[in-house]
Amino acid sequence: MMVLKSLRLAPVALAVLAATAQAQSDTNSMFTFSGFGTVGVVKTTTDEADFVISGQPGGATKKWSGDVDTKLGVQVGAKFSPMFSATVQVLSKQNGDGNYKPEFEWAFAKAQFNPSLSMRVGRMGGPYFAVSDFRDVGYANTWLRPPQDVYGQVPVSHFDGADLSYQTAMGSATVNLQVYGGKSTAVFEGVDVHMKSMAGFNATAELDGGFTVRLGHVQGKLTVDSTTLAGLVTLLRATPFAAVGDQLSAESKKASFTGVGLAWDQGDWLANFEYTMRRTDTYVPDTDGWYFTVGHRFGKFTPYVTVSELKQKDNNVNNVIPAGVKIPSPPAPFPIADLKAVVDKTLYDQSNQQKTVALGLRWDAYRNIAVKAQYERITPNGPGLFTSPQPGFGSSKVSVYSLAVDFVF
Repeated sequence: MMVLKSLRLAPVALAVLAATAQAQSDTNSMFTFSGFGTVGVVKTTTDEADFVISGQPGGATKKWSGDVDTKLGVQVGAKFSPMFSATVQVLSKQNGDGNYKPEFEWAFAKAQFNPSLSMRVGRMGGPYFAVSDFRDVGYANTWLRPPQDVYGQVPVSHFDGADLSYQTAMGSATVNLQVYGGKSTAVFEGVDVHMKSMAGFNATAELDGGFTVRLGHVQGKLTVDSTTLAGLVTLLRATPFAAVGDQLSAESKKASFTGVGLAWDQGDWLANFEYTMRRTDTYVPDTDGWYFTVGHRFGKFTPYVTVSELKQKDNNVNNVIPAGVKIPSPPAPFPIADLKAVVDKTLYDQSNQQKTVALGLRWDAYRNIAVKAQYERITPNGPGLFTSPQPGFGSSKVSVYSLAVDFVF
């Protein structure tokens, strides 16, 4: 939902990719090839939960892990005529099933009707955030990874469908408008998540003084293919508390995501801000997330600081079940001593509130290589965005240490 220019480094990275592609196109004018990757390691100060990028089933604890940030992507472009082209991008990173199986992140055909108007059809990056088009291209971003208090709200990174983009000048501003629609599927910690009947828009304006602003919104029908959740919903619908089951259900429920962003890049200073809102009609809670980043370039070195927060606005379920209601087996798969407690635990597991303060340093070691270090101090309220939490986790702050080498070719 956001296509705003991230930090000055994003155009630099894209320029490197373009230069590589152009060098290859000298021998073959139709096809271009480029790629990107990250080799990263992470450790934390707790063994009570795993630090992950949202959706991953496992990640870092007190032991260093290379599974959180490490990835490799390759991209092939074909230009058939001045109007028609196609792009395919294959990405390998730890997915929701816990493996590195390469997947098609992009696979679309494009028609450039005129310099202002274009249309794409196929699989495209989901434009939900400010850096959606290059959220996996670490070299294109100042941060070691995008702030998860915002970017962790939507694990879906691509969609299948079509979009229409229009660019125009309004005074000294350049305005980009995009409308899109389709469907999307992702795997979140081993569970399939679907968004159907998606429809969204983005509006971005690049202004004088290095400012970029954007507004985006998308909505659709959300389905979560969790057998555990489906079993609980079926059980509740056979009791006097069917309304609780209906509220828990994640079968084709309305969901939306809205975001506003502001970026400023002037001289050696840079700053980014995003505010996002997730709303659903199911057990996936309503959340608001925001972050603010400021950095300063000292030659090849860019220190930066980020503060962020993810807040839960509503768990969307009114659990009116009295305490102590028991369900024998059958109909339950196992005897339930307190049905209310089971529902409360289901809702608690979705509680991902947390606050984060991050300090980082980027070193542009070579023309196409950046070395980064980042420290985060996270205060979770409940599980936060961690996975596999043990009882008692969330009562204290967690420190996260990350090192990464980003490259493009």
